[in-house]
Amino acid sequence: MLFTPEHDAARRTLQAFIADEINPHVDEWEAAGIFPAHDLFKKLGSLGFLGLNKPVEFGGQGLDYSYAVMMAEELGAVRCGGVPMAIGVQTDMATPALARFGSDELRREFLAPAIAGDAVACIGVSEPGAGSDVASIKTTARGDGDDYVINGGKMWITNGTQADWICLLANTGEGPRHRNKSLICVPMKTKGVQIARKLDKLGMRSSDTAQIFFDNVRVPKRNRIGEEGHGFTYQMLQFQEERLWGAAACLKAHDAIIAETIEYTRNRKAFGQSILDNQVVHFRLAELQTEVELLRALVYRAAEALIAGEDVTRLATMAKLKAGRLGRELTDGCLQYWGGMGFMNETPVSRAYRDSRLASIGGGADEVMLSVLCKLMGTLPGPPAKA
Repeated sequence: MLFTPEHDAARRTLQAFIADEINPHVDEWEAAGIFPAHDLFKKLGSLGFLGLNKPVEFGGQGLDYSYAVMMAEELGAVRCGGVPMAIGVQTDMATPALARFGSDELRREFLAPAIAGDAVACIGVSEPGAGSDVASIKTTARGDGDDYVINGGKMWITNGTQADWICLLANTGEGPRHRNKSLICVPMKTKGVQIARKLDKLGMRSSDTAQIFFDNVRVPKRNRIGEEGHGFTYQMLQFQEERLWGAAACLKAHDAIIAETIEYTRNRKAFGQSILDNQVVHFRLAELQTEVELLRALVYRAAEALIAGEDVTRLATMAKLKAGRLGRELTDGCLQYWGGMGFMNETPVSRAYRDSRLASIGGGADEVMLSVLCKLMGTLPGPPAKA
């Protein structure tokens, strides 16, 4: 993918923002288990970073998806995973379907404030009994005149305790489970919306994550994104951007962990030489850096295909699968070379080890990615396809 001087200018602005407005506060936010989303998002929105590839008529920049990839990759320089993930929810997980399929009225009400940073968004798909199996969600939105009445609950909702609105996937009909769902924008202050608890997580600790209940929550049907019953399809399309974003966001973070591991092992002595002088160590770090570059090439290829209007299900799924598995392999391998210090929370590799584990779960577990790929390859068990 060819980055232009315009990309480079935006990249430099974002780098300065991360250095000045995010990284100095990361340790504090990690300890608190939350960061000030409204304050940070407003600053990002003022710089135009919350709507790089969103329509200009609603405050976006109207640029192509390569700018979103550039931003996701650069966010890997943040010294934790939680804050970049929360930003990614705002830009590439809760708003793509709204930007593409929402009515002008709905986009003015929900998308424009999200792009400006005046409103924090979250995405409500997963439930306690339906994570990767999206079609099995139980939350309902029953029609009542011009309104929907929503009942149910959502789990593991990033930005959930601070969000102003949620892009909610709910069952709006009784038909086949892939054609009975709709995406609905629900203001979080609506009567009956209850934030049950803020969840305590293994990693991504600076990002607030909530369990949310909906008890006879009434919203107008005009809050529905696109056509009724098309929500599953819209969400699957939204997942493609989420998965590509997640793969891109880990690249610079992986680069940083390798570089820091090289520096630490070069200075750490054992048995009369540096840890880095052991061939098993410097060879392994070379292998891991090669894997990062291979993932970067896959992400760029998928982004180019998306920009060209191609179906990127296969490539985005591969990128998501590879990102999750590489994150586990790379951080575990690097942590080992830090020895006892790798087990301490004060070292960056420890945080990376915890934060990276989510990549194989969130947005579709590895096993779901493999199932999707096997389906596309025609290798799933079952009767052979008819000619």
